[in-house]
Formats: sequence, structure tokens, C-alpha cells
Amino acid sequence: MNEITVDQDVLLLREELLSGLRKPQKTLPSKYFYDETGSALFEEICKLQEYYPTRTETGILRSNIRDIAAQIGTDCLLIEYGSGASVKIRLLLDHLDRIAGYVPIDISSEHLLQAAETLSRMYPDLMIQPVSADYTQDFELPAIDVPHARRVVFFPGSTIGNFTPREARHFLGHIATVAGNRGGLLIGVDLKKDVSILEAAYNDSRGITAAFNKNMLVRLNTEFDADFDPDTFRHRAVWNALHGRIEMHLVSLHEQFVHVAGERILFRRSESILTEYSYKYRPDEFAELAKPYFRVEHVWTDARHLFSVQYLRCVSRRRSRPA
Repeated sequence: MNEITVDQDVLLLREELLSGLRKPQKTLPSKYFYDETGSALFEEICKLQEYYPTRTETGILRSNIRDIAAQIGTDCLLIEYGSGASVKIRLLLDHLDRIAGYVPIDISSEHLLQAAETLSRMYPDLMIQPVSADYTQDFELPAIDVPHARRVVFFPGSTIGNFTPREARHFLGHIATVAGNRGGLLIGVDLKKDVSILEAAYNDSRGITAAFNKNMLVRLNTEFDADFDPDTFRHRAVWNALHGRIEMHLVSLHEQFVHVAGERILFRRSESILTEYSYKYRPDEFAELAKPYFRVEHVWTDARHLFSVQYLRCVSRRRSRPA
């Protein structure tokens, strides 16, 4: 008899999905947003009037780039988490003095190599060493032969808000290990602000964020033999003041059963799936969060104090694993 071998990664993904859907507050991993359709929808979201983070962060970088470059200093090795050939990274590459090299890191090999190739054509004299890895997990940088004074990690986009504070602190410890004691971190951090601005950013009037949220169900139907009917779920994004975060939910419009990866899941009327959360911070809260590993050197904001770009320097410490 022939043995059927099931891919271990597929089993792990299946269990991750089902364990989230078995919880009292059902959850789905936000990484399932980003198939081809989801990525295209997110690009549309970034252009929306209500969605301030992308254009505001870019504006902060553009307005303060000389000061930011001066804070980072000369001869740095720039390491970007979540790579791209965006305006943001090009602003840094154009203004950093004697940059030693650029190491983009992304879990998507195809996207990573395309971005690295684009930047190689634009900066033919720059050493670019792409690394295909999940930057939220331990990974090894390649051997870098180019002399450099320090490593600086660039982590734009307020992605740090998608971690719980406990996870974020652990992740900052990981970044500090990669950057080293003389290194730094340039990071985008979304700020606490009026609830109406926050909720409007995730409930746009054109319904694109709703389509982005529901597309996760379409993807699960295709990849995990699920039978979700997206029309029986409603997008909802709300500010959770207790936890200091925006939450995105898909709310069941009526009681129903859905099959996912061979399991029958009951949804009661008005029961929701939590698909994403995005923590917002005051500058002092984020400084306290980063305190075990980094000291905040400078914070740049827009005129309305919607968003911040922060430069942090690694604190000297004994080598230890993040708590």
C-alpha cells in the first residue's frame, strides 16, 4: 500500500486556522489578507482620503529626511523589514551619507527579488543583499564584507501595531539583537488620536476596506476547502479603548454553519471573527515599551500629530534573549 505524505506546513496552517476559529472570540491570522487580490485592495486603501497612515508617514519622511539622515549617521548598513522599492526606502537611499549597503528582508521571495532588482537598476553602485525570511522569527543575516559603522533597521508602515504590546516588546528585542549594541531602528508608529479619525480610516465610505476584509474568506474557500458566503458577513472596525487598538471584525449576519478544512464551525447571529488589530501609542507609551532594548533619540510627527516616525538607538546590555 502506498503511504500518502501530507505536507507538514499545510498541517500547521490548517491547525492554526482551526485553533483560531475554535476560540470564544474567533480569530483568523491577518497574514491571509495578502493574496494577489488582497494586496491590490490594500494598495487602493492606501490611496483613500480616510486612510491617513501611508501618506502621512511618507510626508513626515519627505519633510524631515535630512534630519533623519543626520540622526542615522554615515557608513550604516541599512536593513529593511518588509522590503519594497517604495518612495520611503528611496528617500533614505538618496540621502544617507556613504551608505555601506542595503539588506531587504521579506517572506515573499518573488516580491523580494523583484524589489531588489528594481533598486539595483536605480542604485547600481549600492551593495544590495536580499534575504528571504520571516522577519518575525529568528533568521541569520548573510556575511557582509562591506565595512560599516553600525546596522540600522528600517521598519515603516506602523506594522508594529499589529503585535500585542507583549509581542511588540519581544519583537523589539529581536530587532535589537539584529542591529547590535551600536545599531539603531527607524520605525513608523501610529499615534492615539480622535476616535472618529481612527474609525473612519478603517471604515472607508467606498467599502474598499470591507472588501479587503471579506477577501480573506474568499481565499480560505479557495485554499482550505471552506464554504464561507462573504455576503453573510459584515465588516466592522471599532476602537477598543481598553486595549488601545482598532479591531477589524467580520460579523455573521445570522446563525450559520461553515465548513473549514474538514471541520464544521457554528457562527451565531452577530458573532464575529477578529481578523486584525492595530495598536496605537502615545510617544511616551512607545518609549516605555521599547525601553528594555532601545532609547528614543528623536520623534518626528505631522502637523496634526496623526503619525510618528521615530529613531531609536540600541541600549548597551548584556547579550540575552528577549523576554
